[in-house]
Parts: sequence; structure tokens; C-alpha cells
Amino acid sequence: MFIVESYTTAVLFCIVTMLCWGSWANTQKLVEGRWPFALFYWDYVIGILLFSLLAAFTLGSMGEKGRGFLVDIAQADIGNMGLALLGGVIFNLANMLLTASIALAGMSVAFPIGIGIALVLGVLVNYLTVAKGDATQLSIGVLLVMLAILINAVAYHRKARSQSQGSRKGILLAVVAGLLMSFFYRFLAAGMDLNDFENPAAGKMTPYTAFFIFAVGILLSNLLFNTYLMRNPISGEKVDYSDYAKGRASLHAVGILGGCIWGLGNIFNLIAAEKAGPAVSYGLGQGATLVAALWGVLIWKEFKGADDSVTRLIYLMFACFVLGLGLIVRAGMA
Repeated sequence: MFIVESYTTAVLFCIVTMLCWGSWANTQKLVEGRWPFALFYWDYVIGILLFSLLAAFTLGSMGEKGRGFLVDIAQADIGNMGLALLGGVIFNLANMLLTASIALAGMSVAFPIGIGIALVLGVLVNYLTVAKGDATQLSIGVLLVMLAILINAVAYHRKARSQSQGSRKGILLAVVAGLLMSFFYRFLAAGMDLNDFENPAAGKMTPYTAFFIFAVGILLSNLLFNTYLMRNPISGEKVDYSDYAKGRASLHAVGILGGCIWGLGNIFNLIAAEKAGPAVSYGLGQGATLVAALWGVLIWKEFKGADDSVTRLIYLMFACFVLGLGLIVRAGMA
């Protein structure tokens, strides 16, 4: 299977993760108003599962290093598989709430608040599990990200107050999503041998197998979570599975593409975790917050018409995020 050989390559892979995790939500924006959120989310989940299989049978099975996907999944311990499955369940609930928050409050608000919280708590949880990287630089980087979150919340409040737009429900959903999101990676990583991907311990999984089991957890939990959401929508009308079957192929394709984009980011992040450590790998990947905020501000014009004080706060938020992410990267070099 394919294995990252250096910290530099691991950081590059994490940057790809950041771009993917910060960009997949554009697919939701593309179908907004034409395809209900709950139905879009089914396509998104299917996309993640399909990409996990693609990665498993290509990068996860090629070459002579490590265990191939089929060999690895056959020897995996049921407990480790259960951890990855649980990670998928937690991620799915968190991501569903985040996606709903995007629909209510926009990418430039939902991501900085939700994923920013997930970054801060997630880095802490993962560092306590595997203490890899300079704690001081990591801490300062996380504090700067926290500051960026607060600045974004203030900017959103001012914009909503001056234009009578926005949704408190969207912010609340983003906060809850962030709290849940901070824990999924811990369970996913626990099922792998983060010290040696080439010769992982017996019963542990390679990143490719762990990702597939994780994706199965997302799919299974979606039968419960999304079925409930279809019948009790956060906004809009109720939908059912017959509505999903009536959707145009182009609408389904957009959602599946969104899942594949997120999946590419996830597998690159897991592959990078051995060299970068789970705290740095997760923290840098969740720099997706910055990417999503840029999409929201520059492309979707979610702060269009805001006064100058709000614009200055947005610039300050970006500066804090960039400095914070830079310190998180440097922490892994120590």
C-alpha cells in the first residue's frame, strides 16, 4: 500500500485535506433551493463510502509495503473495527448538524464556529492520546484559532444586526456540531497503529481499512439520523425516500461528488498521521475552516453589504487563522 515517507510530504497531504474539507460544502451550495438538504446528505454519504472503497482497492492495495486492504480487513480485531465504526457514527451526527448550519447561516459562519471548535478540542484530545509535537507552539496556534472563532462570531452578529439576516439556530447547530466533531478522529485513529503503517501491530488496521469501516459507520447511522431528519426537517418541508428516487441524476451526482471530495481529504489526512502525529494532522486538516470561510466570503458573498467594521473583523479573523495554522505546522517539526 502507499505510505508517506516524510514529515514534509505529510504536511502537503494535510494541506490537501484542508482544501478538500473546506471545499466539499460548495456542492451543497450548488443545489441549495433545488434539492432538500436531507436528500443531498444521502448522496454525500454514498460518495464517502464509494471513495473509501476506491482508495482501499487502489492506494490501499498497491505496492509491496504494508498489508493490502483485503488481508488487513481479514485480520482486523473486532474491537478496533468497532472504534472506527463509532468514529463514523459520531462524525455523521456532527457533520449533519454542521451541514444544516451551513444551510441556515452560510459557510463563512458555520465553518469557523463549528470546525473551529472541533479543531481546538480535537487537537487537545488527540495530543493527550499521542503527545507528538511541540506543546507550546501547538497551544499558541490553537489559541489563535480560538481568537479567530470569536472574531467571526462577533462579525456575524454585527452583520445580522445591521441587515436583519442570519439565524441563531444556525450558530447553535454549529457549536453542537463542533463539540461532537472534536471526538470522531480520536476513535478512528485508535483503531490504527499510528507508529508503524508498514508493519502495523496484529489486529490494528491500516488507514485504508479504517476509513472503509468508518464510512460504513456513517452509512449505518445515516439510516437512523437522516431518516429522522427527513421526517422532522430543520427547515423546509418533509421529504421521504420516494422523493429521493425522483431526483435528477445531476442532483445526485453533485452530492456524491461532495462526498468524494471529503473522502479524498480524509484518506490523505489518515495517511499523513503516522509522520505528523494525530494532533498536527487533525489540526492542520481542520484548517478547512479558513478555506470554507474564503469560499463563503469571496465566492458566495455571504457578507455582502456588511459595514466596514465587519469587513475589518473578517480580515482579522483570516490573519489569526493563518498564524494559528502556521504554528500548528511548526509544532510538528519539533
